[in-house]
Amino acid sequence: MRPSNRQPDELRRVSIDRAVSMHAEGSCMINFGNTQVLCTATLEERVPPWLKGQSRGWVTAEYAMLPRATLERTRREVTRGSPSGRTHEIQRLIGRALRAVVNLDALGERQITVDCDVIQADGGTRTAAITGAWVALHDCIEWMKIREMVSADVLPDQVAAISCGLYQGTPVLDLDYAEDSNADADANFVMTGSGEIVEVQGTAETSPFSQEDFEALMGLAKKGIGELLQLQKLTIS
Repeated sequence: MRPSNRQPDELRRVSIDRAVSMHAEGSCMINFGNTQVLCTATLEERVPPWLKGQSRGWVTAEYAMLPRATLERTRREVTRGSPSGRTHEIQRLIGRALRAVVNLDALGERQITVDCDVIQADGGTRTAAITGAWVALHDCIEWMKIREMVSADVLPDQVAAISCGLYQGTPVLDLDYAEDSNADADANFVMTGSGEIVEVQGTAETSPFSQEDFEALMGLAKKGIGELLQLQKLTIS
């Protein structure tokens, strides 16, 4: 039995609330169970220096946790002088996931930055951030369309992410912290709406896992991401 009493292939309760920021061009609050992430998309009329003059845009992301998003207070990274390696890794993952489904040429010489701020953490913060970031990015691009800033299809596909793992020998979907901290293996899957794989991150925590185990986790991930993609569609409709 899972600590949350869920079935092995059952997601936590997921909700997405749009337009939660009065200033951002696109925003949402996404909840995966007790994990809460605020996603805001900001449009800027500039691109990184290495993209100037190429008539194409850029999408990037930043990720952070509030000090009491976790069980014990975590020191703000700004007071340490620089983001941690974990933060760098996660925000680069979010950026790659979003760029995989964006037509950067259609964006023009503009940059969209999606900020993902973890309000409360109970496992799966990076997967919740990716799933919510797409909604915020979508609304930012719709904001641009209304103002006739873009005409071509800038966002031709969806992207979402979910975690899976081996908990007490059983493949399970969408690990919360109680499972993640005691998992035999865990993995994060990022996939597009068309079913293509953007990224897979998998780690054996206690002992190596088999190809059969991996295929079981992949099957769970496809199911879970399919449900998240449907929720995204309902949210933006």
